[in-house]
Amino acid sequence: MSESQPILDVTALHKSFGPLAVLKGVDLRVRPKELVFVIGPSGSGKSTLLRCCNRLEEPTSGSIRVEGVDILAPGVDINAVRRRIGMVFQSFNLYPHLSAVGNVALALRKVLAKPRAEAEELGRQALARVGLAEKAKAFPNELSGGQQQRVAIARALALEPAIVLFDEPTSALDPELVGSVLAVMRELRESGMTMVVVSHEMRFARSAADRVIFMDDGLILEEGPPEKIFNGPDHPRIQEFIASIEH
Repeated sequence: MSESQPILDVTALHKSFGPLAVLKGVDLRVRPKELVFVIGPSGSGKSTLLRCCNRLEEPTSGSIRVEGVDILAPGVDINAVRRRIGMVFQSFNLYPHLSAVGNVALALRKVLAKPRAEAEELGRQALARVGLAEKAKAFPNELSGGQQQRVAIARALALEPAIVLFDEPTSALDPELVGSVLAVMRELRESGMTMVVVSHEMRFARSAADRVIFMDDGLILEEGPPEKIFNGPDHPRIQEFIASIEH
């Protein structure tokens, strides 16, 4: 795939829950190796947008293409598509009865049908990538929240996705644990991983994002480089939002 072609191409995306319209015609293109940060008030549709991108939520209408594949087409192998789209949630969703390496290896065994020994070796490599090589045998209740979230990131990375979606990855963490997760995300960016991040970590957005998208009421109001969105947005709603969270 050429670097000019988007890995993720969302066009005219609408999503309603009954009478409530949550997404009202969103267009989003994410190019290879790009880190796109999505900000906006609670209830603006950010998480729903991410969940539609791998069909955890079924869009009401619109088009979503991942690496050129229309993931809403009848008969599409959604499991094959999801292997290409890593997802990291606010809650870590780890199995408490499995070790860190067991949690990562399970995805490889179930999704890619890897033999146990190979899956565990790949799982250890993924844990090393997020700085947790020495915690491979630890169980979730023996890990801090930040470490658990890094295991969840390793689980997503082990499948070698084309893009990783992060939905509020640090919002369940104590403040002193946030930095370790952001450091892993920064390293992923530097290694060329394509990422879409929904988060309130504005300092991280300013320093690490290629592009910042501001959503409100189910629409993208503005997008651009971080310095434009944070320092000189065109839309008064964005100025108001940034002032409210940074003071």
